[in-house]
Amino acid sequence: MQLLPDGDKAPLGAIKTHAQSAWQAQRQHVVANSPFYRTLWDDQTPPERLEDLPTLPLSDKSQLRLSQAAHPPFGDYLATPRATVNRLHRTSGTTGQAMNLALSPRDTQITETVGGRCHASAGLTPDHTVVHCLNYQMWMGGLTDHMTLEATGALVVPFGVGSTDLLIRTIKEVGITAISCTPSYPAVLEQHIAADFPGLSPRDLGLRLGLFGGEPGLDDPAFRARLSETWGMQPRNANYGVSDVFSNFAAECPHDTALHFMASDALWPELINPDTGDVIPLEQGQSGELVLTHLIRDCQPLVRFRTGDIIRLTATDPCQCGCTGFRFRVVGRSDDMVVVRGLNMFPTMVAAVLNEIPELSGDYRIHLSTPPPHDHLPVTAELAPGVDSSPDLASRVAATIKTRLGATAQVTLIVHGTLPRTAGKTKRVLRDY
Repeated sequence: MQLLPDGDKAPLGAIKTHAQSAWQAQRQHVVANSPFYRTLWDDQTPPERLEDLPTLPLSDKSQLRLSQAAHPPFGDYLATPRATVNRLHRTSGTTGQAMNLALSPRDTQITETVGGRCHASAGLTPDHTVVHCLNYQMWMGGLTDHMTLEATGALVVPFGVGSTDLLIRTIKEVGITAISCTPSYPAVLEQHIAADFPGLSPRDLGLRLGLFGGEPGLDDPAFRARLSETWGMQPRNANYGVSDVFSNFAAECPHDTALHFMASDALWPELINPDTGDVIPLEQGQSGELVLTHLIRDCQPLVRFRTGDIIRLTATDPCQCGCTGFRFRVVGRSDDMVVVRGLNMFPTMVAAVLNEIPELSGDYRIHLSTPPPHDHLPVTAELAPGVDSSPDLASRVAATIKTRLGATAQVTLIVHGTLPRTAGKTKRVLRDY
């Protein structure tokens, strides 16, 4: 079984027929070769119809961690002989223990095709020279995302992280026109340009397209506008994925900044209530936790896997760009949610408020020193360059958070440059308990 040609733009009827056919082969593969799922399902036969998948229990990251600890290195959800595995990646470990990811030749090919759709949707073409600035050291976002960039036909420069001064010189000398990185990485480059390249501005580098992923940020219009104004480039949400499932399966397009689901021929999506596990219809306006099932996967097939990402569907009709998959925005991760007096707070919500206050840089941390329940939101926010702290400003920021989000905030302001800028993912919620 292979993907549909132009599967992101195929008619919904053709996608449904393909998905159902793919599931027939996949369910047999999982039953025959995955001890993990046979145990989880208590030898229950998985349903033939995809619509009946909710009769099966959900699986999650904590179960996979236990599986890999008991059956290293790939866990007993490895559904192929070890000889079939020809690439090993590791998750970033942002939400806990790093996981070993096994890919077969077919798994890598499908991953690259789906990711290529996403980068192409975000505007990358064979006319671009793109520098890839994600960690190549085993992380899926390094080599695998490099290959998805190449799938667009673009000229790809494999840079990785570190050696920032060299990167800045390379962008200028080679004539690089696009960059692939996390949304927080341009701030790292801005620091180095200001310190080591007098007279040079970010706009002088000539970047025209920013392909971002790996962390939230671009759904905030103020942050997006700041990037565009500072760099003179078009910022695009180009790389949304879940490493255990696919490195990249959703991106925006020039017509809609919402993420487009571009893997309907490879993944079966569900939406659930994160507290009860009840299924929520995939309809415009609905919110819930994204659950995914592989339709074509050799090495580590996942069925009804909880991603931990809370999303909101913005549209289910075909987009002007031709994509027929649903469109959505990521509200936040369930494990990053902070409940303050009954209100569910996500870092993205706090960022949207802070980015609209000109005296702030937009960088922040939510530092939790005690376990829940929380009666206030402890926010440490960084000042913009040249701005001095004052009790009045801290009070005004707290009042704005209260007005916009309804939560009482305890705001601490720190001078610009205090918070570390990282080339990798930036963790906004810090828990010391």
